[in-house]
Amino acid sequence: MDTGQPASSIAHLCGFLFVFDDLQQGIDIFDGKEVGNIYSRFGNPTVDSVASKIARLESIDLEQTATGLLTSSGMSAIALVAMGMLQPGDTLLTHPDLYGGTVALFRDVLQPLGIQLLTTDLRDDEGLVALLEARSDIRMIYCETPSNPLLRCIDLGKIAAFAKAFDCHTLVDNTFATPVLQRPLALGVDFVIHSTTKYLNGHGTGTGGVVVSLDMEAMQSRLLPKLRLLGGTASPWEAWLIHNGMKTLPLRMERHSQNAEIIANMLEKHPRVKSVHYPGLISHPDYELAQRQMQAAGGMLSFDLGGRDAAIRFVNALQLCTLTPTLGDVDTLVIHPATMSHRALAPEVRAALGISDGLVRLSVGIEDVADLLSDLVQALEVV
Repeated sequence: MDTGQPASSIAHLCGFLFVFDDLQQGIDIFDGKEVGNIYSRFGNPTVDSVASKIARLESIDLEQTATGLLTSSGMSAIALVAMGMLQPGDTLLTHPDLYGGTVALFRDVLQPLGIQLLTTDLRDDEGLVALLEARSDIRMIYCETPSNPLLRCIDLGKIAAFAKAFDCHTLVDNTFATPVLQRPLALGVDFVIHSTTKYLNGHGTGTGGVVVSLDMEAMQSRLLPKLRLLGGTASPWEAWLIHNGMKTLPLRMERHSQNAEIIANMLEKHPRVKSVHYPGLISHPDYELAQRQMQAAGGMLSFDLGGRDAAIRFVNALQLCTLTPTLGDVDTLVIHPATMSHRALAPEVRAALGISDGLVRLSVGIEDVADLLSDLVQALEVV
C-alpha cells in the first residue's frame, strides 16, 4: 500500500517496527548522532510517551520533572530497580507486611544473587536508626504504603530522611495510592514503582509496570541498559491501554475512595466483622499519617471474619463482587489473601503479620455504592 509517506514514517505507525531510509541513517541512529528508534525493546514512541506521562504526574508539584521507564509488569519494575542499584553483598531493608510475590522475588531471586534481605518495623524510628547505624551494608529501603493486605502506612518523609543520612536509596510501591492520592518523590523518595496493571490502567485490560525517579543519571546509565538487556520492556499495545485508562484516573480514584470509606464504616459496625483495616477510619493505627500523607485513603481495604470457614462462606456468597487475584479495577474485586496473594508465606509467618485465615481483601470499585453494600450485607448474613 502506497501511503505517500517515507518508509521510516510507516515504520513508526506500525508501533514496533522501525525502518531506516538508508544504511547511513541506521548507522547515525545507532551511534546517537541522529534521534530515532531502533527496536522496541530499546525504545518505542508510545511506550516512552506513557512513561513520561506517569513521571510527570508523580512530579507534578516539583520543580524538576521526573523520568519514567515502562516495564512489562509491576514485578519487573521492582526487580529492575533492585538489580540496577544493588550489588552482591548489599542488603535490602523492608517491612514484613508486603505483597507475597514481592517477598518471593526478594527471597528467591535477589538472595541467590548475593543481595541479602532484612525486615524490620519501618514505623519504629529508633529501631530503624539503630539498624542503619549498625549495618553499613544496607543500601536500599523498600516499602509499600498503604501495605498489602493490612493497609498499614509508613511515613515516607521520615524514611527518606533516614535513608539519605545513611547514604542508601529508597524505593516505594505507590500502586495502591497512585499519584492522584500520594506522591512519594515530593517527600524525598528516590524511586517509585507501580503495577500499572492496577489503578493506572484501571480496567483490567493489560499488564505493565513503571519506574519513576528524579535521578536521571541512575535511570539512564544503570536502569535503562538492564531493562533493555533483560527484555522487561512494555509493549506499545499495553502502553496504549495504560494511556487510555489514565484519562479517567482522577475521577476513578475519587469514586474508589468514596465507596471504600462508606463500605469500611459499614463493615466496622457489622457484628459479624471482627476488625477492619482501612486508613480512612479513625480507628486505623495510621489514620493521622494517612491524613497528612495522602489526599484520600484509596479504594483498598481488608477485614477479618474470624476464621477460614467464615471467609470462604462470605466470598462464595458474593453476587456482584468478583473473586479474582488482582486489584484496582473499575469493578469491585475480592480475594482471600491466605490462599491467594500471600499463600507463599508460611502459616506461622502470616499469623505473625496479622494476615489471618479469616482475612478478606476488597478492592472497591466504582459501582453504585448501594449495590455494593447490598451484596456485602447479604454475604455477611451467610457468615
